[in-house]
Amino acid sequence: MVESARQSQEPQNPEELYRYLLDRVTHMETRNLELREQIRQIESDKRYIETQKIRYEREVRKLKSEIEQLRSPPLIVGTITDVLDNGRVVVRSSAGPRFMVRSSMCIDPEKLKPGVRCTLNQQSLAVIDILPESYDAQVYGMEVIESPEETYADIGGLDLQINEIREAVELPLKKPELFERVGIEPPKGVLLHGPPGTGKTLLARAVAHETNAHFLRVVGSELVQKYIGEGARLVRELFDLAKKKSPTIIFIDEIDAVGASRTESTTSGDREVQRTLMQLLAGMDGFERRGDVKIIGATNRIDILDRALLRPGRFDRIIEIPLPDVQGRVAILKVHTRKMNLDGSVSLEEIAGLTEGKNGADLKAICMEAGMFAIRREREAVSREDFLDAIEKIGQDFERHVFKSGYGAMFA
Repeated sequence: MVESARQSQEPQNPEELYRYLLDRVTHMETRNLELREQIRQIESDKRYIETQKIRYEREVRKLKSEIEQLRSPPLIVGTITDVLDNGRVVVRSSAGPRFMVRSSMCIDPEKLKPGVRCTLNQQSLAVIDILPESYDAQVYGMEVIESPEETYADIGGLDLQINEIREAVELPLKKPELFERVGIEPPKGVLLHGPPGTGKTLLARAVAHETNAHFLRVVGSELVQKYIGEGARLVRELFDLAKKKSPTIIFIDEIDAVGASRTESTTSGDREVQRTLMQLLAGMDGFERRGDVKIIGATNRIDILDRALLRPGRFDRIIEIPLPDVQGRVAILKVHTRKMNLDGSVSLEEIAGLTEGKNGADLKAICMEAGMFAIRREREAVSREDFLDAIEKIGQDFERHVFKSGYGAMFA
């Protein structure tokens, strides 16, 4: 039966045999191409797997080396106190005692200086590496990274004060050759004083925006620390960082918190504040030149500052930021209302005449309250009536919370 079926499938004449063989050859060539494509795909997968294997082996070696480093004994942090000959140095370990040890040959001998921090081997105490200078994290937090958005155009009524601070701070940094040509030393510091809300901090922010120097901002109370010597160390590291990154501007806000007049006080807190003040005086105009470092101080109470802090050489210019007069109030109102939608009934000169004794912060609050009154009355433009109501409201709030408050009566 099988023989008969096979004979019936085979071609009987030559033409059918030719077609049969041609179909078989075509089928085999197609199958051959498919097998070649499969082989090519398999080889590609093989190369990918080998690449992944190499990458994983490299990562395993990296993790093993990291594990070995974590298992290695820690290094001792010490300080070099003296440098001897033949690569020998005297170090003081973190535990306290001093040792004369050898230094590694990989360390540049010029980097071995007294006072430099280093790492020591745990067994032989040999110097392994030199550590970079370290500053308190609080000092790094004082650096202003992003420049403030305020400019001199945002300050109204202080044209004379702006000119003085630009001459004392900006000009020495931008054009030092002018002072060399005349033969004088540029001012080292500027003290801004005046009532609260007159724009002292705003002026310092504008200086930070206009200059390309590094800007360090610190509040006077931040320099007062709990433990003995911590405040002085913070001041010293602040000036060291300023010298390292010069040209630098140091802005000390509320400097009266640390710069009050020294008295014969017996409390430990007052003595620590005085130690911090003495370190501040030494940093501002001490034995070492501080280089291209300018200081801007701001205070509301210049009457309580120490006389040593006010002498020339520390603050060469003492600039008063007074309450604005009528023209100053008009300029401030123009600054705060330049983005406001005002109707034709608003006269800034009239509003300036009605705000006698107000400072810049009060005028900004009046403009904001006038806008709030316009929103409350569902108007898109601020009118004269809104400003009059805002002036009355700000005056009533000030009298209610300051003059009629019972707080601080015992100190009156």
